[in-house]
Amino acid sequence: MTTSRLTVDHDGLTFDISESGPPRGPWAVLLHGFPVDSRCFDAVVPRLHDSGLRTVTINQRGYSPGARPDDVEEYRLDKLVGDVIGILSQLNISYSMLVGHDWGAIVAWQLAARYPDRFTGLVAVSTGHPSALRDALAAGDDQRNRSSYIKDFIADGAQEKLAARDGVLLRRAGVPADELTSILQPGALTGPLNWYRANFTGDVAATLECPPVEIPTTMVWSDNDAALGRAQAEMSGRYVYSDFRFSVLEGVDHWIPEKAPQALASEIALRSARF
Repeated sequence: MTTSRLTVDHDGLTFDISESGPPRGPWAVLLHGFPVDSRCFDAVVPRLHDSGLRTVTINQRGYSPGARPDDVEEYRLDKLVGDVIGILSQLNISYSMLVGHDWGAIVAWQLAARYPDRFTGLVAVSTGHPSALRDALAAGDDQRNRSSYIKDFIADGAQEKLAARDGVLLRRAGVPADELTSILQPGALTGPLNWYRANFTGDVAATLECPPVEIPTTMVWSDNDAALGRAQAEMSGRYVYSDFRFSVLEGVDHWIPEKAPQALASEIALRSARF
């Protein structure tokens, strides 16, 4: 098996991607979250290859050095969703499994809901369906308290604060130190933080509005996740009009791809096999 590291031009931007795995295997597309790039899946990808899947990982808008527009509005959710569809079309990948963690899961839910003919199944990791997240925020203080960090991320000076002392705040939150190298380069945090600024100000419910998903879906959540509670994950089943599996990883924090790669790969392989 070989790994191809490519660049793909889309919407005037240049994205760094990697594709690898058995040549005739079905595709799985993996979307990372904040603040790490696709390296978060480094321990997951070989296990997917062992199960027969080919993989595509994308350093998304704001993370690829050639895809860092200045305007905050260029990070609206419709742009993030359009990036993935555009990149897959250029790669001639018309049908694939879909995996997303954290912010990547928000993008993945939207992709699965809006382009069901492009994906065989969805594995959402940590972040539930946007409507379930909305419900959890409305239901009580638990998810509101967990999400309170967002106001700091959209504030002026957030880049400097998070980058200070070699990213000590991010490391305290559990981000693996070796994955912070790229994001701590001068100016590199602005794009990733713009995901929050573009989508978590103003009418957030309207921005995140997402139809129900009608493809087979697995929701993977970990019980030591400080940012995302059980309610938003478990209630996601209300918005899946197909086979739905809710998988809880015990004793694992938010960083599932790095901390529980074997368990995550098993869930992805199981969802792929069910197709």
